[in-house]
Amino acid sequence: MWTAYYLKRRDPGLRIAMVEAEFAGFGASGRNGGWCSALLPMGFAAMAATHGRDGAIRMQQAMNATVDEVGAAAAREGIDCHFAKGGTFRAARNPAHIGRLQAEVAEYRAHGFGEDDVRWVDRDEARQIIAATHLEGGMFTPHCAAIHPGRLVRGLADVVEASGVQIFERSRVTAIEPNRITTEHGSARAAHVVRATEGFTPTLPGLRRQIVPIYSLMIATEPLPAAFWEEVGWTHRQTFSDARRLVIYGQRTADDRIAFGGRGAPYHFRSAVKPEYDRNPRVHSDIRATLVEIFPQLADAAITHEWGGPVGVPRDWYCSVGLDPATGIGWAGGYVGDGVATTNLAGRTLCDLITGTASELTDLPWVGHRSRRWEPEPLRWLGINAMVRLPVGADAYENRHGRPERWRSKILSSILGH
Repeated sequence: MWTAYYLKRRDPGLRIAMVEAEFAGFGASGRNGGWCSALLPMGFAAMAATHGRDGAIRMQQAMNATVDEVGAAAAREGIDCHFAKGGTFRAARNPAHIGRLQAEVAEYRAHGFGEDDVRWVDRDEARQIIAATHLEGGMFTPHCAAIHPGRLVRGLADVVEASGVQIFERSRVTAIEPNRITTEHGSARAAHVVRATEGFTPTLPGLRRQIVPIYSLMIATEPLPAAFWEEVGWTHRQTFSDARRLVIYGQRTADDRIAFGGRGAPYHFRSAVKPEYDRNPRVHSDIRATLVEIFPQLADAAITHEWGGPVGVPRDWYCSVGLDPATGIGWAGGYVGDGVATTNLAGRTLCDLITGTASELTDLPWVGHRSRRWEPEPLRWLGINAMVRLPVGADAYENRHGRPERWRSKILSSILGH
């Protein structure tokens, strides 16, 4: 959708169609955690391996700027997506977390990013940001905004449709070929075809091992009273997580709920994606228990919504964007859950690639990157589900002993690349 938006701004005369299996915003773009962040799934070392230290720095700088571009585009087009750039706060909640987060801050410093980009905050300042339990300090970056993802994606759909883009919903694509797509209702030809299917990519022929769908689940509380916010702060709608190995993420919504999510759901054999996987009572219960552990005041708060969906994960945890001139097929994806801002950068980059415009964007480290395929089944099922459980044991050890867990963390770092 961002690709269509920027192409129409570049050349209003272009004929562009979007084809959706369900409706615009059905997937991760409409039901994510609402973090418009500068986070990337791959680390500086992975990017520097192909484009050097300067390339890795440029990629992070481009992501920092992209957060502001999303906000500017929403304002420009009158999309009320509840955009609030309060930054993101990662809490250190046991001694093991301190070293991990301080090492991340040091890595940013080594790549030339200063206090205005990322900084360590001590216990007292951390409590002023968000008064979670067991605070030891934390890491703060201003390069993140909380948004309402459904409002952003539906608003953007309205904007591109008004600009002349045709959106064909309920039109599942069954094949992508050079300069051609086939759907359940017919086929179409085009000079360029952009595949942006993310966690649903394995449903397409020949792409079952390209990306795996890993489920992330969420809950939302009822609107919380003023007394709660006076106690915990959270004044600027900062997005929130902590330094545990099992990913969690939260935001304060514009109507004073907490939308809170996490990983831990199983991977399904042969990369299956089904609506019934969007809910998992055990995982949703664990997410609620984690939220109450962080904010005990919420023990009696009602949970009004539970949902989830697949995020797309490449084998090397390295998102990418590219265009094959020989076939006209472009792609963007592999965001591993960090796609709200990254999709915008991908859209602008694809706009330049499709129009043949050499730019700073087309020289970034993720352009043209090809991840190797995932292993065949049953190795894929065994390996991914083992990986899903590793963070649980690592976090339990660190909470119990207050020092870094080694062997599980080493395995995770080797898989994730950072």
